[in-house]
Amino acid sequence: MKKPAKKIPDNTVKKPEDWKTGDEPITGAQASYLQTLASEANEEVDTDITKAEASKKIDELQHKTGRGLPDNGQ
Repeated sequence: MKKPAKKIPDNTVKKPEDWKTGDEPITGAQASYLQTLASEANEEVDTDITKAEASKKIDELQHKTGRGLPDNGQ
């Protein structure tokens, strides 16, 4: 009989403000995606921001545009 697997806590998701590198400049990939989302949301964005700030803005624009979010079967 097989033992059930122990549940391993998921510590891979951290708040951007808790990132060790969150105060570093935005990455090229973040800037590109942020500009794409901003264009779809008809917003202008500043890309002279940190990685953490970019992550928060990306989350905000994903919710506004619906892009990058799970479909949830709808």
